[in-house]
Amino acid sequence: MAIEAAGGRITVHDLARAAGVSLATVDRVLNGRPGVRPATVARVEEAIARIGFRRDLTASMLARARDIRLAFILPEGTNQFMARLAEAVETVGAQARGERMVFELDRIRSIDAQALADALDAIDAETHDGAVIVAIDKPAVHAAVARAVGRGLKIVTLVSDLPGSARHAFVGIDNVAAGRTAGGLMGRFCPNGGRVVLVAGSMGLIDHAERVSGFRDIIGSEFPGLEISGPIEGQDAFALTYENALAFFRENPDIAGVYNVGAGNAGLIMALAEAGLAGKVRFVAHELTGPTRAGLGSGVIDVVLDQSPEDEVRAVWAAMRRLVLGPDAAPPETPIEIKVFLRDNLR
Repeated sequence: MAIEAAGGRITVHDLARAAGVSLATVDRVLNGRPGVRPATVARVEEAIARIGFRRDLTASMLARARDIRLAFILPEGTNQFMARLAEAVETVGAQARGERMVFELDRIRSIDAQALADALDAIDAETHDGAVIVAIDKPAVHAAVARAVGRGLKIVTLVSDLPGSARHAFVGIDNVAAGRTAGGLMGRFCPNGGRVVLVAGSMGLIDHAERVSGFRDIIGSEFPGLEISGPIEGQDAFALTYENALAFFRENPDIAGVYNVGAGNAGLIMALAEAGLAGKVRFVAHELTGPTRAGLGSGVIDVVLDQSPEDEVRAVWAAMRRLVLGPDAAPPETPIEIKVFLRDNLR
């Protein structure tokens, strides 16, 4: 069907005609509201692409009875990267407020699938447009995401993804690539081989599992002289990481390297010191926080792989604009950069 619109501008009326649906259906699809069959959504989206429909975003925002409202659900506790992420939500949220987007922050118990599911279930789809979660790969979370999407909420996973779920988008680094990067560095740090121990918060976190997978892949294919032990799980907590790592180090004092895919680095550094291994083993960590910055400065940590919380929250902002207002509401997504810090380039 050829569309010839007055003044060259294609309207929602043209889109409804091209898709063979009502204006009310077009409105539901464009605004992500429930009650439209998937086949009908697909027909409207095909018509959008075919006729080159572009939304008037200013008019779309003016037509809304309220601001775009997002709930960020982040873990609390001793994980300093999550503290940085919470600060970024506040900072970027202040900027987003000028474009009628409101960020709300809810902190829940770390690595607690039921707490995350309960927090998602508590979000009112009548007052909120979406939720942003650091996902935990557990059935209760998958089910809660499905229920939230069923209520009309847009769900974005942040830092740790939830493959196979109903979530709409993921914002974060390529964690398999991060693990492979760590493996390549570790292999070069330990040319004589030896045992390397993995430390993780929880293998129920997809970002941790993917980093471990990438690390194992590169070590197995390129550095066969290295033997991998672990992972030791510390729930991303100072005390548990310290206790579990110290017990391992005392039983295995001959290790050549440590790769921590998660948090709890302050506890891990303390365990290395008490075991007499600080500065004697190669140590690759994630996220530039107070403990990892100090570890780089002292020589206990060799490399820190970092991701920018501010960049990630801005990417969530853009993703939610696209999800709520349409694909032209923000520039196309770009990959989140993996930054590599050594003592020599630490600022």
